[in-house]
Amino acid sequence: MVEAGIHLVHKVVGQSSFDVIRGFKRRAFEAGQKKLALGHGGTLDPFADGLLLVLAGQATRLMELLHPLPKTYVAEVAWGVETDTCDLQGLPLGDPVLPEFAPAALDAALAPFLGWTEQVPPATSAKKIDGEAAYKKAHRGEVVLMKPCRVFLLSARWLSHDLPRRSTLELTCRGGFYVRSLARDLGRALGYGAHLAALRRTAIGPWGDPGEGQERLVAGTELLPWCPSRLLTDQEAEHLGHGRAIPAGDPLSATWAMPDGFPDPGAPLRALHGDRLVALLKPTEEGLRTFANLRGGL
Repeated sequence: MVEAGIHLVHKVVGQSSFDVIRGFKRRAFEAGQKKLALGHGGTLDPFADGLLLVLAGQATRLMELLHPLPKTYVAEVAWGVETDTCDLQGLPLGDPVLPEFAPAALDAALAPFLGWTEQVPPATSAKKIDGEAAYKKAHRGEVVLMKPCRVFLLSARWLSHDLPRRSTLELTCRGGFYVRSLARDLGRALGYGAHLAALRRTAIGPWGDPGEGQERLVAGTELLPWCPSRLLTDQEAEHLGHGRAIPAGDPLSATWAMPDGFPDPGAPLRALHGDRLVALLKPTEEGLRTFANLRGGL
């Protein structure tokens, strides 16, 4: 059985995120769960590895709440040449050049990218242009002009250097940030080309990478721990199930806090009945009402 909830999965290099989803679909089919809803909480490129969130059952309704979470990566930046995809799979733009700079210059180069900035996504990204993913147009040979997007980078630090060829960077950003674009832009800022040579996602919000070959299910009170909670009586759970409001009561504080300085994701109120997440609530003049009913609970 594929249980409803958020599955923490380690995606390996060479797999696409949809390969992982297809694996879950096969498991569900073999278990007789032919209509089980499945999705992901943010893709990883095939050349990248690390944490992938697979959403099963009613958990697919939580997808939009995962996008603004902090995501932590370890990235390897290759110096000396930019590529047309901003990563190791692209074609070089110009001849490779061995750069000449010291680690102190690399530290200084990170500062302008911290906080809210405008970032141009790669032409081979999944950003939509006229309703179609940009990478599909790029792969057909069409000229793709990407518009800047507002992104947030909370922190970035160099873990190691193998200059003049490569450096390893750890960063934490909000969803929608392209590490490939950061590698490209760092190279341009330093006056040399650069591209992303490897990428590993180590955490999303409160959840870490379970490690290769491992998988962990997140359900019940572990779901959305950055949201405050309202504990329900049996009668209140019944009222919500029938679309009726309940009193505001005395919500419990979140059990996991966003990192200092991270943008407020606008967390909703969790409705917990026993050890299950049964709904997401919003305040109204009549009291608390459901805006997402997770039927059967998670």
